[in-house]
Amino acid sequence: MLYTRAALEEMELQTLAPYAHKSRFSRGRFYPEPEPEYRTAFQRDRDRILHTTAFRRLEYKTQVFITYEGDYYRTRLTHTLEVAQIGRTIARALGANEVLTEAIILAHDLGHPPFGHSGEAVLHRLMADHGGFEHNRQSFRIVTELERRYPDFRGLNLTWETLEGIVKHETEYDVADARDFDPHLRGHLEAQIANVADELAYTAHDLDDGLRSGMLTPRMLRGVEVWELLREQIGWHDDELDELTRHRVVRRLIGLEVTDLVHTTAQRLAESGVQSVEELQRLPYNVVSHSEAMQRRNRELKNFLYRNLYRHPRVVRMAQKAERIITDLFTAYTRQPEILPRHIQTRIDEYGLHRAVCDYIAGMTDRFAIEEHRKLFDPLVRP
Repeated sequence: MLYTRAALEEMELQTLAPYAHKSRFSRGRFYPEPEPEYRTAFQRDRDRILHTTAFRRLEYKTQVFITYEGDYYRTRLTHTLEVAQIGRTIARALGANEVLTEAIILAHDLGHPPFGHSGEAVLHRLMADHGGFEHNRQSFRIVTELERRYPDFRGLNLTWETLEGIVKHETEYDVADARDFDPHLRGHLEAQIANVADELAYTAHDLDDGLRSGMLTPRMLRGVEVWELLREQIGWHDDELDELTRHRVVRRLIGLEVTDLVHTTAQRLAESGVQSVEELQRLPYNVVSHSEAMQRRNRELKNFLYRNLYRHPRVVRMAQKAERIITDLFTAYTRQPEILPRHIQTRIDEYGLHRAVCDYIAGMTDRFAIEEHRKLFDPLVRP
């Protein structure tokens, strides 16, 4: 039996919730294209994102720890893949469109510059007089403008629903700018799942990396409610944390979070009575949510991570280095554009000098930015 696009679309109609997006009813692409025979429109979106240069570069971009600090810490790429796994699980459990959820997640961090949030803050400051910089907008810019892979259009020509999910990506640290995508409507179900899966993943995995690095210890976490709950559930009451126990703790944390999220969201969906995508988007609240008890526990854990991991001297020192590297590169390129690669120089007339330079730096990996800085400013390194 062949599962053609038409058959796959029919399966969506039969199996997905009424308030989930169905690819057959997509609002389409800006540039009309014939859809593939064996993939839905959302599958094509996912695959196009997966094959971008920007996606491959995530392998060498910082999550919390810079890439040369160890091979075991998360990068933007491994974070994205872990968010996608969690997002697919949640979407499947709630009857949402799993493929659309995955497509949104795979694109959500494409716009991150080198050195994580530190790099983003520096670029935003440097671009203050030229439109600023924000990684969500940069992700959208990449998939609609900067990726050049097709002769008939710029960008990836993604469907409306995937683009809407990208521009309405919101977490505690990210704010959406959806002015061209029905800004009066909330993110659809798949977008909301992507948002919460992102927060869930980076909280759990930053805790994991912090413990692995030794910057966080079990003794420091004593009294944090969710930590004590996890210790009780796995029956571990020591202060020495071996690798196997750390895996057990983090795995149980993710399971606890996902279970709470799925049950709470299912209840909120039932109570809302929504029966369509638009009805869900017109609700005065996001339907995908944790219970109040879990929200309280997560708030406490996030506050702990901010104080003890994100503001740790080792992380702050790296942030200072990142600021120096990006500021030096930006200043050198804008003062003397002739040192830019020729393909970047050709974009100056189109985008303006500062935006062209910003796009170039934002696309760099950590190690490329470090090496480029050495070539420009270390007299002993051949340019």
